[in-house]
Amino acid sequence: MDAEIPPGGIVVVIDVIRAFTTAAVAFERGVTEIACAPSAEVGRGLRRLYPDRLLVGETDGLKPADFDFGNSPFEMSTAQLDGRRLIQATSNGTLGLARCPDPAALLAVSARNVGATARWIAGNHADIPCTLICTGRTAEDWACASYLGDLLDGSAPGRADLVTGIMDGAAEHAHFYAQLSASERVDLSRDLRFCCDVDRSEFAMVGEVRKDHVVLTKVPC
Repeated sequence: MDAEIPPGGIVVVIDVIRAFTTAAVAFERGVTEIACAPSAEVGRGLRRLYPDRLLVGETDGLKPADFDFGNSPFEMSTAQLDGRRLIQATSNGTLGLARCPDPAALLAVSARNVGATARWIAGNHADIPCTLICTGRTAEDWACASYLGDLLDGSAPGRADLVTGIMDGAAEHAHFYAQLSASERVDLSRDLRFCCDVDRSEFAMVGEVRKDHVVLTKVPC
């Protein structure tokens, strides 16, 4: 995410593997809001302010020892989360949200809620320019951006192409992790089926910019 973001437009921040897939599954499980922090340290500071909230996320892909959960949609799918509020801190997705200081609207998206995100934009801000931000450099975020762009243009993109892009991105991640020591590697195997489940979540994740973080809420679409 290197491009300058024009102020006053719609900004959609994309992180398929895994931040915003994790967030979508958390909302499916009954989470009421997610405070997205730009770093683990900001996340820890928020938890000191709000000790009742669960702290989830990763540093270099791995769960820090003092976090309640990692950046894993699989973990979210088995957790008791109904009515809880989360703090999420990740290397790419939540950091990307924090770099959008003055949008007309700010949204977080993965393949899991891409269709709902397109519907929310069309229903609320159809005439405002939209910037799509890929927070990673691997294929899955670019595939999701292309799919969302086609939806916003009124096209009917193929889900199979999006899933192929996600799997290509997963292979890129695996190639990178294979070069690391065993203790530094991230196992994505349990998370990929959640990342590839296109349009399972029928809600947009809409952000409200705060002083040092962004609060996501679920908006059914």
